[in-house]
Amino acid sequence: MAKNKKHKARDAEPPAAESKLDRKHYERELSRLHGELVKLQLWAVEKGLKVCVVFEGRDGAGKGGVIKAITERVSPRVFRVVALPAPTEREKSQMYIQRYIQHFPAAGEIVIFDRSWYNRAGVERVMEFTSMAAVQRFLELAPEFEKAIVDSGVILLKYWLEVSPEEQQRRLEARINDPRKIWKLSPMDLKSYGRWYDYSRARDDMFQATDTPWAPWFVANSNDKKRARLNIISHLLSQIPFVEPKREKPVLPKRQKPQGYEEPNYPYKYVRAFGL
Repeated sequence: MAKNKKHKARDAEPPAAESKLDRKHYERELSRLHGELVKLQLWAVEKGLKVCVVFEGRDGAGKGGVIKAITERVSPRVFRVVALPAPTEREKSQMYIQRYIQHFPAAGEIVIFDRSWYNRAGVERVMEFTSMAAVQRFLELAPEFEKAIVDSGVILLKYWLEVSPEEQQRRLEARINDPRKIWKLSPMDLKSYGRWYDYSRARDDMFQATDTPWAPWFVANSNDKKRARLNIISHLLSQIPFVEPKREKPVLPKRQKPQGYEEPNYPYKYVRAFGL
């Protein structure tokens, strides 16, 4: 990908739609990729890797689902997810990047940002929570800030999930109508929904300023959630050189003898579901 080039507005039709991924195929491939993520986890701990993964995209683009697919079979002590709430008054008075730096990875950690410092270039700009002067200053400084991150030995990966307006509408309506999903819908989602092209302009400016050789943006079409998850996990694995550490297969030791122990006649309060 050529870096720092002009990015045309990309609200035209996305790449030709592929057929929806079959669930059995998806689950089989996801299981294989989970095994590879475990190998990456072991390698990261053994070699002291520091990895920072940023996920950005419009509301309803599927960031949470991708992150869940990445983390559901690995250790939360290695794969750490950071999803920061709105800043407090104290945090608003700090240097902008300060609240993010404290969550950066130490050796043997893979930190995943569910939205990141790019809030300034996206939601803060569109919702007018900050000035355009502050946004422009951020876009000027972000490439050098990320250069410093990479130069310090952190592997930095940035993903943008691209969803069509029709699919975004379908997903947000599902959140309204499904009691299992209503918690996913915030007042901010409703406000941002009507500002599609403001977000498009913000995204284009962000790409133009911060798509660099040392920290490029990788874009995933997320209209098909299953396909997007597999594509992103496969790509993430391809960006971090690792091998499965050599280790002996564990063998369970023999259990000790009871040596006179007997189970107590205690009235345990067992949990029983549906009469089982």
